Amino acid sequence: MRITFIGGGTMGEAMVRRLLSRKLIAPGDITVSDVSQLRRGLLSREYGVNTLADNREAIKDADLIILAVKPQDLAQVMGEIKNPAPQQVVLSIVAGASLSTLQRGLNYPYIIRAMPNMPAQIGEGMIVWTATAEVGQKQKEIAQSVLGALGEEIYVDGEKYLDMATALSGSGPAYVFLFVEALIDAGVHIGLPRSIAEKLAIQTIIGSTHMVQKTGKHPAELRSMVTSPGGTTTEALLQLEKGNFRSLLLEAVAAAYNKAKHL
Repeated sequence: MRITFIGGGTMGEAMVRRLLSRKLIAPGDITVSDVSQLRRGLLSREYGVNTLADNREAIKDADLIILAVKPQDLAQVMGEIKNPAPQQVVLSIVAGASLSTLQRGLNYPYIIRAMPNMPAQIGEGMIVWTATAEVGQKQKEIAQSVLGALGEEIYVDGEKYLDMATALSGSGPAYVFLFVEALIDAGVHIGLPRSIAEKLAIQTIIGSTHMVQKTGKHPAELRSMVTSPGGTTTEALLQLEKGNFRSLLLEAVAAAYNKAKHL
């Protein structure tokens, strides 16, 4: 399998790094096309992959073409690589670019669209993806292996779910980072040294998440197990409920979803 990345930025590099570290592909079978000579030099030195400045030339021998460019650069890129060779598959991770937009812009039917989130950069991502009806099972399996190198992946039949995933898992890391930040600040507020507050907050988030994942219990059940009647946790949760914590989070995700639909 030969893969060409159009765009060697943060996410493109992360995908290259993960594919190589998982030994799913050899460096010589990866080509990265990027407008920046500095990026091309860095990727070539660091990973031993082929690099080019010409997008059309870069996709010539590719089985899988991965679009990893900024949304504002997509139209130009699609014009440059329009009408790929038969049976090449295009996988786009460009935010907000629908399957229909990609099909029209490329004049090509074999399109896969994926929504990776930020933790994909360290192999702990959540990737939701879908494909046009023309994409075959073998091509989907190739895409699944590539996306699986970034973390957990879920295939969905309806493209509408990608906008929902954008609001929940795509933007989700920002919600979590904000919560961790606030938890650390709360620890400092009550008198903990910041270094200790950071350690306590981060490990508490990691451990609690793993509890949900590994026990299979509903989060409400686990929360109940921590919450003693009349205890400290009960008092803290009461304050969160007074502040409409649940409703605010729901409204935040809904707002992100509505924004995603209109991008």
